[in-house]
Amino acid sequence: MRPARVILNAKSPLINTPAWLALLDHYERVKKDHMVDLFDQDPKRFERYSIEFNDMLLDYSKNRVNDKTLELLFDLAKQAKVEEWRDRMFSGDKINNTEGRAVLHTALRNRSDKPIFVDDENVMPLIETELDKMRAFSDKVRSGQWIGYAGLPITNVVNIGIGGSDLGPNMVCRALERYAHNNIRVHFVSNVDGSHIDQMLSHLRPETTLFIVASKTFTTQETLTNANTAKKWFLDGAGRATEYDIAKHFVAVSTNEEAVKEFGIDPRNMFRFWDWVGGRYSLWSSVGLASAIYVGMDNFIEMLEGAHEMDNHFQTAPFEENIPVILAMLGVWYGNFFGAESSAILPYDHSLRMLPAYLEQADMESNGKSVDREGRQATYSTGKIIWGAEGINGQHAFYQLLHQGTRLIPTDFIASVQSQSDHQNHRDILASNFLAQTEALMRGRTIEETRKQLEEGGIELHKAEQRLPHMIFEGNQPSNSIVIKKMTPRALGSLIAMYEHKIFVQGIVWNLNSYDQWGVELGKKLTNNILEELESGENHYEHDSSTKGLLDWFRKNRNDGG
Repeated sequence: MRPARVILNAKSPLINTPAWLALLDHYERVKKDHMVDLFDQDPKRFERYSIEFNDMLLDYSKNRVNDKTLELLFDLAKQAKVEEWRDRMFSGDKINNTEGRAVLHTALRNRSDKPIFVDDENVMPLIETELDKMRAFSDKVRSGQWIGYAGLPITNVVNIGIGGSDLGPNMVCRALERYAHNNIRVHFVSNVDGSHIDQMLSHLRPETTLFIVASKTFTTQETLTNANTAKKWFLDGAGRATEYDIAKHFVAVSTNEEAVKEFGIDPRNMFRFWDWVGGRYSLWSSVGLASAIYVGMDNFIEMLEGAHEMDNHFQTAPFEENIPVILAMLGVWYGNFFGAESSAILPYDHSLRMLPAYLEQADMESNGKSVDREGRQATYSTGKIIWGAEGINGQHAFYQLLHQGTRLIPTDFIASVQSQSDHQNHRDILASNFLAQTEALMRGRTIEETRKQLEEGGIELHKAEQRLPHMIFEGNQPSNSIVIKKMTPRALGSLIAMYEHKIFVQGIVWNLNSYDQWGVELGKKLTNNILEELESGENHYEHDSSTKGLLDWFRKNRNDGG
């Protein structure tokens, strides 16, 4: 019989450390405390548990913590040597130990004169060269100087990628739409389902479309499949265009020059990044080319500057005033001591509608690990399930569970004060909902409050008593409020970097390598095996009865045409 789980080497010792044990004892003392009482006891709770950073405000006062909780959480971070690991990351040490790589997405947005070394090479000149190349190219496309095979300027840019090569630049383009070029639209294709790219291409013209194929190795199955479909569409629909004209309509973001050349893309139109840039942290690199074309290189650089400012804050602020550290340790508090299994990201800003999906990958692919850095089985909860949606829509979809469900789900509420819309009444309604929901989650509603409300509403007594149990909710649901004055490129850069560093801190506390993703490799291997069988009609590999039955069903019905 196959064991349920293979335990490697030994169990991780984290839960037996002094800081962990102290937090466990503290949890038993405070686990039933209600935030309403905490606010009643401390009229200045907001002032003490909020931080301003540039044009951003973090209010973490609606959390189930007191001064002692925070002190112990920071002790745990110090015991885990967060500061030491942070400095190692910024200096270019190869903290991705399973792949032997540095982790230097922070270098991509380094706006100082400080050199950063990898294997004794200062990588800043390499980064500046690619940024200059991005500027030159994006300026040509935006100004209409980049001409397609028919002598017409580009009006549509299609980014073909998946994972970090799609979610990052897509999220940035949606967040900064107010800065978009008037005559250029940007589209994103990631799904290998042919209907995705078919729908996209059906609205475009070959002579005015530019494709960006983003793949580090230029071998990613989904990306290359879509890229070849786009290439065929271009050649079939472009009339007099030839293979030579591919160079005018296709560019690459990759590290594999030979594969790029073989596809037909001019190597001069290949934009590079490096193995010390993880895919889900790559939007700051040439992977952000679509973003740079859409919003302009000046705005792209401003986004880098905002991230760099958050990097400096993370490096220099004491833990008690350090926004990423505070958010990270609150997540550890709920995940490891209260047993929270998920956390919700709830933006009250339409421009941030893709942020939850982006953070799903950034967080769960980073810290969704059950083995620690030394190869030991983790005997404690690690990465949580990250999910969310636009808050105002969520209120009419899943907030019922947040308010009256049986699970503790910590939430991040994110809002911009200055809307991108001129409709003041829309703006005020949105802000009112944002503020009301965090208060309602914290306060709840008691039986006395509910009875009084029903009586004042003129509800008959016997009907009121019947409704009471269904209208009461405990509250005490924790939330952070992250408020941004205005969603500018700089503010967006700071916001994204804040979450990146939060993920980093949690990975260090849990003793994980947050920068590999071996969990996706088995699925890729089996996909290739099954694809071979699906196309050949023959079985070459062993499968369980379910997979074999499903494979047979697909083969039997794939060409019915119904």
